[in-house]
Parts: sequence; structure tokens; C-alpha cells
Amino acid sequence: MEINITVIDRDGQEHPLQAPTDMAMNLMEICKAYELPVEGTCGGMAMCASCQCYVLSQHPLQEKSPDEEAMLSEAFHVKENSRLGCQIQMDEKLEGLKVELAPE
Repeated sequence: MEINITVIDRDGQEHPLQAPTDMAMNLMEICKAYELPVEGTCGGMAMCASCQCYVLSQHPLQEKSPDEEAMLSEAFHVKENSRLGCQIQMDEKLEGLKVELAPE
């Protein structure tokens, strides 16, 4: 099954994307698959903040792990709605998810 999500890139352009929910992919991997400018330097281990994004929709997301909290506490451009894309797993509940990529 696929869900529809929207990612706003760093130039303010909206990208409607289709994300599979049956492949254990996270938001960072979806962005990379669509060749959006997300680094994911650490490979999704919540050890860098190069996939930081701002969650614009009101979706129920998994609680931040201690690792994600620690990374965001050291990152730049952090806002109340900041999350690491690698920590947002794609599932049916995220249909319509809308995020904006944080500045580099």
C-alpha cells in the first residue's frame, strides 16, 4: 500500500510523493528515493541532523527517542515541530503527511 505525503524543499517548492508503507522505509529514505536534497549522512541512526524537517500537518507521530532528542538539541534551525526524517516510519496513519526540509 502507498500513502500520499508532501515534502516542501528548501526552495519552498512542494513535492507530492507516494510512499510505500510495506517496505519499512522512513521519511529520509523516501526523500532520497525521490532525489530530494536530504543527506542522511549517518544512514538513519539519529546520529546527525542532516535529515531534519518540520512537521506541518497534525499527524500522530511516534514519540522522539532519547537519541533523536539529543541530536535535535545540538542541531541548527530547530523548531517546536522539528523531527529527524530517519525517525519517521511510513505507515497508513501518515496519509497526507506534510513536512518541510530544514535549512542545511
